[in-house]
Amino acid sequence: MIWLGIDTANSPLAVAIVKDGQIITAEVTNIKVNHSAGVMPAIEHIFKKVNMSPKDIDAIAVSQGPGSYTGVRIGVTIAKTLSWTLQVPLVGISSLQVLAANAEMYEGVICSLIDARRQNVYAAAYDATNGLAPVVEDGHYSMVGLLAQLKELRQPVLFVGHDVDNFWALIQQELGEQALRASYTLDLPNAAQLIHLAEQQELPAIEATHTFVPKYCRIAEAEANWLKDQKEKQ
Repeated sequence: MIWLGIDTANSPLAVAIVKDGQIITAEVTNIKVNHSAGVMPAIEHIFKKVNMSPKDIDAIAVSQGPGSYTGVRIGVTIAKTLSWTLQVPLVGISSLQVLAANAEMYEGVICSLIDARRQNVYAAAYDATNGLAPVVEDGHYSMVGLLAQLKELRQPVLFVGHDVDNFWALIQQELGEQALRASYTLDLPNAAQLIHLAEQQELPAIEATHTFVPKYCRIAEAEANWLKDQKEKQ
């Protein structure tokens, strides 16, 4: 079975092709680029590099969010378009779980986080000793609130994600020796890892592609401002 993996939930762009449990190609780029212009060329590049065609794939895995509103929307839109055009199943995986899976060999709690600005984060924590079972669900948290939840676990927490550095001083201040930092080599999303997680899910029907939606974990800022304006007018 041949899978295409797409992760554009944040500034890194990750794509991969996996065939029968073997990575054929996997690429990740961590530069400030517009995913709307970069995703399709990246997909075309990896297919051309391995002398394959999108028509060869049997399923698609996509990072479903949370993360950058625009990044998540672009990745999901492209994945849905390819899924329906090629008539192959589409499986969505949490962008936070994809990051946590990079460190799944750690025997303990893994916290993956993404900067959501204004001292807020998209974050989740998983028990790596129990198949990455969530101990803090995917969500939009204040950093202080997240750390309070993690502190109550009373056990070491391994932090992973390229935005961890933005909060590391605060993390150490609040958690002390309870906080551990993953190697920077584990900080970026891996589309092959995304596919690996998707392979563990039951393949949905092709028709499910129509109702597939991103998981933003919060409404967009423009929508929030609109709702605020409407409430003030009442």
